[in-house]
Amino acid sequence: MIPTIATARQTPAWQQELRHAFRDPRSLLRFLDLPEDLPQLQAGLLRPFPMQVPRHYAEAMRKADPMDPLFLQVWPQAAEAETADGFAADAVGDLDKLRNGGIIHKYRGRALVMTTGACAVNCRYCFRRHFPYQDHLASRSHWQATLDTIASDPSIQEVILSGGDPLSLSDDKLSELVDGLESILHVRRLRIHTRQPVVLPQRVDSQLLHWLSRSRLQKVIVLHVNHANEVSASVRDAIQQLRGAGASMLNQSVLLKNVNDSAKTLSDLSEVLFASAVIPYYLHLLDRVSGSAHFEVPLQQAQRIMREVHNQLPGYLVPRLTREEAGKPAKTLVTW
Repeated sequence: MIPTIATARQTPAWQQELRHAFRDPRSLLRFLDLPEDLPQLQAGLLRPFPMQVPRHYAEAMRKADPMDPLFLQVWPQAAEAETADGFAADAVGDLDKLRNGGIIHKYRGRALVMTTGACAVNCRYCFRRHFPYQDHLASRSHWQATLDTIASDPSIQEVILSGGDPLSLSDDKLSELVDGLESILHVRRLRIHTRQPVVLPQRVDSQLLHWLSRSRLQKVIVLHVNHANEVSASVRDAIQQLRGAGASMLNQSVLLKNVNDSAKTLSDLSEVLFASAVIPYYLHLLDRVSGSAHFEVPLQQAQRIMREVHNQLPGYLVPRLTREEAGKPAKTLVTW
């Protein structure tokens, strides 16, 4: 049973929790018992893409370990300031595929809606860390331009909510958008790409579950989990509640140096996900966005790791190794 909805005057618990996120690198170091002189990105260079780490996520990190795989995903390393050949601000060609209403339309039958530029956590390898959100958000027109664009194209059967993280928006705003999508008869599926239930499981609350459960659209939630240590008991509970609201649960990961670049780490992740009723879907090679070169795993190493994973797991637990290439009509599956 879905809990009773809180009154509109109450600030949702997840928003209260997010206010206490770590935003000062020194405070995170102190919390983790790490030396305050740990090398980091200069403050001026950090400002355009600041550090933000919810306390729930920080609590899952190992104390006094600068190589903790969760810490490495969020810590602004000095290496972000280094330039590297082949790395660019628009790594996957998003800007070339923008349509009216904050829509990115790359693939047939699917349209991606740029709902917000906000996330609960700023992952340092984010491929949209340089995206000009202020110019291309669907919410600027209160969704009307977005809905008009989708309604005018009968080929669009699936709408993907992305950003940023769509669950950074209030449930009132999200339900307004989803209500509009439901009135477009050729839209059949709603896909939500989110990291919120992983880094801020409080986000899965009664209001979210209410509008999600009542939607006529077939619902798919694609989580972003890179390491088994990210799946706490509260994350598992959030996943079960989302499933109870009628959502199919998938996961996509990014292959990251020193985070999950081993067969054992990836196998453990698949086992933990499947035990939580989440299907391992994609393992992405790093999108080559400026500032992320220190996370890249060479292709041959990635292929070797996947062969080992394949030997350790049943086929349905092996994610598809993939990369996104600008201008291609679909993601490129990488053989191994």
